[in-house]
Amino acid sequence: MTLNITPVTNHREREKGNIVYPVYSRRSGGLSVGINLFPDKKKCEFDCPYCEVFPFSGNGEFSLEQMETDLRSAITAALEQNVPVMDICFSGNGEPTLSPYFDEALKLAGGIRAETAPSAELVLITNGAGLLQPQIFSALQNAANGHIALNIWLKLDAGTSDWYQKMNRTSISFEKLISKIKDFTSCAPVTIQTMLCAINKEPPSSEEAQAWETIVCNAASGNNIRKVQIYGKARSAPEDPLSSPLPASFLEDRAASLRRAFAEKVITTLVEIYL
Repeated sequence: MTLNITPVTNHREREKGNIVYPVYSRRSGGLSVGINLFPDKKKCEFDCPYCEVFPFSGNGEFSLEQMETDLRSAITAALEQNVPVMDICFSGNGEPTLSPYFDEALKLAGGIRAETAPSAELVLITNGAGLLQPQIFSALQNAANGHIALNIWLKLDAGTSDWYQKMNRTSISFEKLISKIKDFTSCAPVTIQTMLCAINKEPPSSEEAQAWETIVCNAASGNNIRKVQIYGKARSAPEDPLSSPLPASFLEDRAASLRRAFAEKVITTLVEIYL
């Protein structure tokens, strides 16, 4: 495999038909080996206007055997070129926990990581909707607390139902989802990931920002929030210009406010910004 980890500016063709895709990740700080459980089509309960995955359909088919072959090949190529693997990440063309292969794929990736790249993190990027299902809730809790130490990057784009609908456009109840996120963060570690962007050129309001901050502070009070990642829109999306980037100062102000709130509550969780 030829390893190409130049920064991606357009993901239109990145995961299409692929099960494994090496990519440079700004949030990982280097090579992230992505695992895509949906090589044939986009599949997600959310319809975020900033989403960089262009809808498509193809003949790609997921198999655990192909995933193992491709994952080993990508890691071997990185090691041969002295490129450290920062993480192995379940993301791809949708919500990984929707796949019937997710549990087996997670175990397989954990085993390969232990064999070939033990210093790499095992990451799941998720919108959290799976937490509403007891089986997935339990599986993720065990994976996060167990020997594979799954680092769950849990989406929390909004503090109010109004902004939630603008950012995530889903039929899933905001109140039910937030309740499950609170339950989960009380028993398992997570990394909170929040996209900040404008919708129809309007940024989130100060009321929305305060509501989001309150939810994050409450979740972090149990010491199970590993990190808060605040990131901005950096790539093209199918519905551009419905969503658009905000100034760096906007993200910096939100991060500074959260850090102050954490300090007041003696919460040591790290807050990072990715532009």
